[in-house]
Amino acid sequence: MIGVFDSGIGGLTLLREIIRQLPDEKYCYYADTDHVPYSTKTEEQIRGFVDKAVEYFLAQKVKAIVLACNTATNVCVEYLRASLPFPVIAIQPAVKVAADNAVKNNESHKKILVCATPVTLRSARFQRLLDTLDVNSRVERLGLTELVNFAEKEIFDGEARQYITEALAPYHLDEFSSIVLGCTHFTYFEPVFRRIAPGLNIYDGNEGTARHLKNILTKENLLAHDSLSIDYVESGIKSHNIARFERYMNVLEHQMD
Repeated sequence: MIGVFDSGIGGLTLLREIIRQLPDEKYCYYADTDHVPYSTKTEEQIRGFVDKAVEYFLAQKVKAIVLACNTATNVCVEYLRASLPFPVIAIQPAVKVAADNAVKNNESHKKILVCATPVTLRSARFQRLLDTLDVNSRVERLGLTELVNFAEKEIFDGEARQYITEALAPYHLDEFSSIVLGCTHFTYFEPVFRRIAPGLNIYDGNEGTARHLKNILTKENLLAHDSLSIDYVESGIKSHNIARFERYMNVLEHQMD
């Protein structure tokens, strides 16, 4: 079993991509819906929430944990990797993909707009990523905390579109090559971003994270050949509202139509 953790339902966007690449696995999706959003919590609180999820995963004897929450990743990934006896895979904003594709498209002179939660954007881990890629001068950061709340309330257009439109209004989008969605909740709004900024490439970290998980499991000889199954857990308790999770997965399926 593979454990996938998120503060809420944002990680379903990553889970969907993982299942696409690894369709023969059993999954436990842990949504900490009692405490979402994490962007308003202290680092100490976030560590406590993640520790509770890890205890649950250990009881389920998972073979790997995927941190689908960028905020939790920024706070917890190093100490989890140091303390757990199996792979811990963590999502990160797809800045490298955006930068590499800008070079391929002869747009390396243009900027990259990274949209994420404020915790992610001000984290040392995110800054190290920019330093490693040497793209500090080309990246602008935009915190969009409310998108987490819109996603959790299943508001994917209307108010959410107005919020995104107003947030992007101050930017001269013709100066940018791409927008990076640096929170898994934000992927639900990819169609809105495409309508507002049709000339820009939109990236998230889901495909790369799923591919990395597959590579690690292959290398460690941990791939399964089971029938697909998903257990949905909310803050340590098996969910009684499976229909809600299925609605979100259906939203993502319709985006691909």
